[in-house]
Amino acid sequence: MRRPAVNALKALVVRQRRRMRESELAFILLALAAGIAAGWLTNLQGFLAHGIQQILYGVTGNRLSAIGEIRHPWRLLALPLGGLVLIGIAHLLRRRRRAPIDVVEANALHSGRIPFIDNLIISIQTIVSNGAGASVGLEAAYAQMGGGVASVLGQWFKLRRSDMRTLVGAGAGAAVGAAFGAPLAGAFYAFEIVIGTYTPAAIAPVIAAALGAAFITRQLGVEPYLIAASSTRPLTTPDYFIYALLGICCALVGILVMRLVTFTEIHVQKLTRIARWRPLIGGLLLMPLAWISPQSLSAGHGAMHLNLAMQPAIQFLLMVLAVKILSSVISLSFGFRGGLFFASLFLGSLVGLIFAQAVAMLPFGIELDPTQSALVGMAGVAVSIVGGPMTLALLILETTHDFALMGVVLTAALVSSAFTRETFGYSFSTWRLHIRGSIIRSPRDIGWMLSLTAGRIMRTDWVSVPATLPLAEFRARVPLGSTSKAILLDAADRYAGIVTTASAWNPNLDPETEVGTLATLADTSLAPATDIRAMIKAFDIAVADELAVVDGVGKVVGVVTERHARRRYFEEIEASQRELFGES
Repeated sequence: MRRPAVNALKALVVRQRRRMRESELAFILLALAAGIAAGWLTNLQGFLAHGIQQILYGVTGNRLSAIGEIRHPWRLLALPLGGLVLIGIAHLLRRRRRAPIDVVEANALHSGRIPFIDNLIISIQTIVSNGAGASVGLEAAYAQMGGGVASVLGQWFKLRRSDMRTLVGAGAGAAVGAAFGAPLAGAFYAFEIVIGTYTPAAIAPVIAAALGAAFITRQLGVEPYLIAASSTRPLTTPDYFIYALLGICCALVGILVMRLVTFTEIHVQKLTRIARWRPLIGGLLLMPLAWISPQSLSAGHGAMHLNLAMQPAIQFLLMVLAVKILSSVISLSFGFRGGLFFASLFLGSLVGLIFAQAVAMLPFGIELDPTQSALVGMAGVAVSIVGGPMTLALLILETTHDFALMGVVLTAALVSSAFTRETFGYSFSTWRLHIRGSIIRSPRDIGWMLSLTAGRIMRTDWVSVPATLPLAEFRARVPLGSTSKAILLDAADRYAGIVTTASAWNPNLDPETEVGTLATLADTSLAPATDIRAMIKAFDIAVADELAVVDGVGKVVGVVTERHARRRYFEEIEASQRELFGES
């Protein structure tokens, strides 16, 4: 009886998996379930991180960065203590050969597949880092766990690649939306940051996941994240030009932060003697900065509200901006885990407040509302670092309920986004992946491109001859019309170039001439692992219609023609687009 029951259960699972792949409604319900799970996990992670802050810093009823001063300096030992915990975690993971896969990388390279242990590692490291007070946000952990749970569900149901990527994006976006009580911003986070494109087929599941996360957050009694936008100053046409200028300033700050993080991280990694102890050293370096200004602690939620309410002098704001940037750079460069999502919002609010006061000092009689300027600056810096102009514009709308502000927020966000793309070309997440050697520039799916290699599409029926062979003997071996080209090999049977049959049969050439004297492309070849994009580029640079595939010791293993490579490239693009839009 037991075996028939097991077989019946397996058959039921197979039917449900097939239904999930074929039914749009079933897929929407699956996305809703992923969103509810993402919302619950987001609130759990936030509760754990803030609980650690309460234990270590004695914070009650307030955000860590909003405390006026550090009354007990010994509490700052929480920073190096957090570093020690991260060192312990790294020791436990010392046998792992790869870094954990984040949601952007998973969607771009791995068709949305994320091992669940990677989600736990990233989440635990981020909670410890944020809980200890390092200048990093929890949004990276929120998105990772939300997308990770969605990935587990998608793998269990064996979803198609496009559906898997949509589900992972929906889970990640739902988590971010739940963190702010902003489902629309969460949905656009999924489209712009994780999926990389808007498609009609993805709208319903992504929105369903975002609403599910918002629902569970409300059911848990967590109030939405709101910013009081008390300004009643009407916006005029000149304001759009002024805030466009603010958008450029925000982009410059965003690029500066990304460059500083990378520059510092690269130089810190060169100090191999302290490699193991980097988080501890980073925690010690953060202590004096936190003593100077507690606003440098954590992501900056409380500090941002405090500055918007009090609107301090420009000298104080400049000091906090410098300390916060330095704290973020140290935190990320010395091994603390987390993101810059909310930290970039906080930095943007500082830039906006500074911009408003600086404009007021000019002799043009222009006055900007500081609150409006801060909100525009939030979107501008966050777009530069995180990406996603619509995500940030809707986040400002949902956290302020100020529809009149949307125009200038979008203006600054789009200017900042365009300026960053034009002069820098990356968001923070893709830039860090690029530094590690990845070719990712966006979350768009390029995994198929990496798997379409020269070794996979090459021909193995080539003709080869020694490069020292006289033309007379070559003509005897390779009759005119038998093949268009031949591969030349040196005395050690290594690749020595390509010769066209027609050139070797030129009657004006001396029959005793070595065929190697006619070799072309001797310095140009493909490796078996060369991906399709690099192949196309190699053909364009060499102006060749055929290239040899050579292994690591110089042996020829195959031949790829330009025509075949381009045909396979466009076939894969068409197949990917059909899958993306759900066509059969």
